[in-house]
Amino acid sequence: MKVNQLIVNVTSDNPARLGAFYKDTVGLPSMPEMGEYAMKAGETPFLIDGHSGIHGAAKEPARVLMSLIVDDIKSEQARLEAAGVSFIRTEGKEPWGGVISTFTDPDGNYMQLIEFKGE
Repeated sequence: MKVNQLIVNVTSDNPARLGAFYKDTVGLPSMPEMGEYAMKAGETPFLIDGHSGIHGAAKEPARVLMSLIVDDIKSEQARLEAAGVSFIRTEGKEPWGGVISTFTDPDGNYMQLIEFKGE
């Protein structure tokens, strides 16, 4: 299989609320050419969409762990906490050298911040 690009599409029963969270609170840049709630996470398109089969909060929020690789996890976490974002894990050091903090979005999905300096 030749894959040209990976696109992450998160569905919600309230895409406007979830899209605003990732765009305005998390600060992902918009990709209006791909849709109203399309953003970019690094080089990966990150889309928020409605879906008739989705109702309420995520039932298994750890099933898919989305991760944003950041340069300074401490400052990004502080910025998000100041905006009211709830973290369920704070700067946990991993055996492979990375540091992970995990927050929940308005639908209960988990999103991780990862800092890895490769030292």
